[in-house]
Amino acid sequence: MEAEIGVIGGSGFYNFGDNYQEVKVDTPYGSPSWKIALGTIFGRKIAFLPRHNPTHDLPPKQIPYKANIWALKSLGVEWILAINASGSLQKSIKPGDIVILDQFIDRTRQRDDTYYTGPNTTHISSAYPFCPQIGALAYKTAKKLGLKTKSGGTVVVVEGPRFSTAAESMWFTKMGWDVANMTIYPEIVLAREQELCYTSLALIADYDVGIVALEKMKPVSAQMVINTVKKNHEGAMKLIFAMLKSWPAKRKCNCDKVLEGARF
Repeated sequence: MEAEIGVIGGSGFYNFGDNYQEVKVDTPYGSPSWKIALGTIFGRKIAFLPRHNPTHDLPPKQIPYKANIWALKSLGVEWILAINASGSLQKSIKPGDIVILDQFIDRTRQRDDTYYTGPNTTHISSAYPFCPQIGALAYKTAKKLGLKTKSGGTVVVVEGPRFSTAAESMWFTKMGWDVANMTIYPEIVLAREQELCYTSLALIADYDVGIVALEKMKPVSAQMVINTVKKNHEGAMKLIFAMLKSWPAKRKCNCDKVLEGARF
């Protein structure tokens, strides 16, 4: 085993420190987004992968999600902690907050979202897709650090790379969904098909355009997202390191049993 915990960095989150060895991993699905950095923190073996790569030249639908998850699994990873820059759909969730997600709505259209394309028909359960064990650890740790954090939330994953229209965003808000993002799907279901634990820290970079329109604020731009993400980076790193210090010795969830009863 070269790693046990995988950290996937989102927009603005391209490195995890200096004391790491970068390795290139080949997969049956092509190359991952970037080389994977291996290191040890508090005695735990970590694998870090920047989702968009350090030059951010991979738009959401062109990220090699299948290669990324396969590469982490091949290194021995059992847990994935994903960092996802997201837009708030509710006024109570403010830029700079962290939402620990527990549900998703898939609004993507062009994503290769399964390893099981035949002949073995496989239907995994996605009823409760995020790992409850690590989600609980994230919330408990964030509260100890005094970070503004919401435990539980629904993310609507849009195709991108464009941002939503005001009408789309207002619909999302009226549906009661919490945040919008472009990259959690299919990453989460691919991790689930590999029986990995997956937890997302949604770093709120902006108010989505529906709230912006209603409140007559300036619409979101890529630069606005980048600026806020940079501010969030320090708090996110503190949270991740504090979580790693208290990381469980073994899995007590059912994420490693997803394939039981899933095949015809």
